[in-house]
Amino acid sequence: MTEEELHVKKSGLLVAALLVAIPLALLAAGCGGGGGGGGGGKATALPSASCEPIQYKGSGDPELIIASDLPLQGSNRALTTEMAQAVEFILQQHDWKAGGKKIGFQSCDNSTAQAGSWDSAKCTANARAYANNTNVIGVIGTFNSGCAKLEIPIANRAPSGPLAYVSPANTYPGLTISGPGTESGEPDVYYPSGKRNYARVVWNDQFQGAADAQFAKDQGFKKVYVVTDKETYGNGIATLFQTYAKKLGIATTPSTPAAWDKNASSYDAVATKIAQSGADAVFLGGIICNNGGKLIKDLRAGLPSSVTLFAPDGFTPIDAATIKTGGQATEGMFITQPGIPSDQLTGAGKSFVEDFTKANGKEPDPYTNYAAQAADVLLTAIDDASGDRAKVAEHLFNQDVKDGILGNFKIDENGDTTLGTVSVWQVKGQKGVFLKTITPELSFVKG
Repeated sequence: MTEEELHVKKSGLLVAALLVAIPLALLAAGCGGGGGGGGGGKATALPSASCEPIQYKGSGDPELIIASDLPLQGSNRALTTEMAQAVEFILQQHDWKAGGKKIGFQSCDNSTAQAGSWDSAKCTANARAYANNTNVIGVIGTFNSGCAKLEIPIANRAPSGPLAYVSPANTYPGLTISGPGTESGEPDVYYPSGKRNYARVVWNDQFQGAADAQFAKDQGFKKVYVVTDKETYGNGIATLFQTYAKKLGIATTPSTPAAWDKNASSYDAVATKIAQSGADAVFLGGIICNNGGKLIKDLRAGLPSSVTLFAPDGFTPIDAATIKTGGQATEGMFITQPGIPSDQLTGAGKSFVEDFTKANGKEPDPYTNYAAQAADVLLTAIDDASGDRAKVAEHLFNQDVKDGILGNFKIDENGDTTLGTVSVWQVKGQKGVFLKTITPELSFVKG
């Protein structure tokens, strides 16, 4: 799930946002406080301007805190709220303990209502709050890669040592590796201390770009028009799609992905350019929060029905965000996203889906499964570090996960997962319908 997104410059002040409560049916409201107080126990709560009160249902008082850092306002709200619930759910399964410590949970928001998505000032302020609160043992986040670019370096310079982050959704390659789809100086620029503190359980976009190109070939597309919202994630996935499409002999246009302005009132001109290009498909490299619903409507209205629209995981959740905002215009479009559908998970994954569905009243979104897996990875690192915040980050790497929620995989020395499966979905009857999975060959992705 994530950008150097060209946000309107904020005043730099942290906007006090009243967050929507995210109780899980299974969980009673935990103890916890607001602003800078004690949070109902030994642990000092994170600021109420961005974070819900500490949730904790263990014995005694929480000594440490795990925070989730997600955009809880805008088109992705239903998904990110559910992801935060999954982190709390996993912590409860661990009896609110890890590394011999009692651990509470705070759900924090890095978005604003005005932006309708992540906000650079909120991301920066949140990261500083996590870094400076020595009770914070680790963070599940971020959702958007542009926000991660801002938060990782701050957490990496935390006074007590690099603070561990595990992302369930960041897919921009440059956060962990160099190579195709990255910028000069990456990833070292995000780790000023010289030590890594960030890992993710979702594949990077080198895999998704390759899978999307393979999908385009399988569909028989001859010429694909590529657009981007110009944010970190959008630019990265659009460029990577073009790179891999070229390898497969698929023509793309223009030579540099065309931009869509999230603040535009109409995309008729974009549709006209696409129609004039002779493309038989359009790849939407970006996120649904950036006026993606309006973009889909205008493209569908201005293009022949024979022109196919398809998009990466920035256009999830499919039902609650893309279809909700794009309406009937989304019918027939294809969307890719990480991993496999919830109902195809086995072992621990199947158990999680069944238990979470029973507690939450609906089957979890695939990204919710990733949030749960990220929480498990962080808790394992906390166990291995015996609850020592300064050592948790180093235990994120080279983890060998057996029968995890997402299956068997490893977190490598860069903080990347060895999982590389991509699901393809199509909007049919105004619902997202799973079609198939694509697992690109490593030699194709890295070659």
